[in-house]
Amino acid sequence: PRRMLAVCNNLGLLPEKFFPQKAGKDYALSPYLDMLKDHRDNFTVFSGVWHPDVDGGHPADNCFLTAAPHPGSGSFRNTISLDQYAAQYIGHLTRFPSLTLGVNVSSGQRSLSWTASGVLIPCEEKASEVFKRLFLRGTPEEVRAQMRRLEHGQSIMDAVAGQARSLQRDVGARDRQRLDQYFTGVRDLEVRLGKAREWEDKPKPQVKVAPPQDPATPREYMEKARVMYDMARLAFETDSTRLVTLMLDSVNSPAIEIEGAEITDGYHSLSHHGKSVAKLKQLESIDREHMKLLNTLFSELKASGEGGQSLLDQTMVLYGSNLGNANTHVTTNLPVLLAGGGFRHGQHLGFDRERNYPLPNLFVSMLQRLGLEADKFATSTGTMRGLEMA
Repeated sequence: PRRMLAVCNNLGLLPEKFFPQKAGKDYALSPYLDMLKDHRDNFTVFSGVWHPDVDGGHPADNCFLTAAPHPGSGSFRNTISLDQYAAQYIGHLTRFPSLTLGVNVSSGQRSLSWTASGVLIPCEEKASEVFKRLFLRGTPEEVRAQMRRLEHGQSIMDAVAGQARSLQRDVGARDRQRLDQYFTGVRDLEVRLGKAREWEDKPKPQVKVAPPQDPATPREYMEKARVMYDMARLAFETDSTRLVTLMLDSVNSPAIEIEGAEITDGYHSLSHHGKSVAKLKQLESIDREHMKLLNTLFSELKASGEGGQSLLDQTMVLYGSNLGNANTHVTTNLPVLLAGGGFRHGQHLGFDRERNYPLPNLFVSMLQRLGLEADKFATSTGTMRGLEMA
């Protein structure tokens, strides 16, 4: 089975430290990518890519996997995210159609996962709760109680939907559109409830690891990210899900803890460095810690075998940001890399950094690698040029 982990750090990375100077196979690793040198042949780095018409600075993080235009406008309505689009086709194959994870997320305001009706799916921020859902089974009575809750939840959906339909005869066109959005959400939830009930009688997988300890404060941002990477890997190893998203909400993070570095200001404040040498030094320490975590994740996925291949061979890891430069809030020239997943890597695909290439083309390639017959996603114009399947 093919899998996908999509990660967005919504304050990005220092561009001059991330992007290579030369495109192609024989490019020289940038300072940040040099920290991933052991996996050079396992990832592709992109420059000159963006989501067409996704502007607005910070609000664009909610569109990292949807590419819905103009997120800062008053009439904005999000669209389905890449993971949820895929979940419609392959989500039924696993206990959990998808996992939506987060670190220091502004609850109810930010997420990478959005339903077909443009509704935010809240992030799970406690690794201990994710572990419990994935691997711990309750007593027989607790299982029966959960079954009753699932059945009760579906009956509520039926009742409320029936009441809402009676309103359609008496409302205007705009309200009918909102009701249609609501009905779509109800149908989505009913499908999820039905699938959850089917899995409730099946035993959960066993893993030989201790449940994680949740970091105590938002300052432990990197430890939170590390344990979430662990949860994603364990979920893939046990085939509990094949689709995971992780929102790293750096905007909502304080002065975070970095071993060997003194971070004196909040992450967001540091991102507006104004070329301050002191702030840039602290930001680089943070960015390098991100690269260390990615390097460990790639190593652990590569060390985990599956059907004669490594788990990294079977798992697409998308890492990037909605901001090309957090200091100026630009949403062009996004820092993006894709590792694993059965593509021919070891290259820098450099596109025009003034007239950017659509990043949704990469999403089409990823959907096809998951086995979906997709030729369009959001504002795509085709598949990602230069990226070939292995």
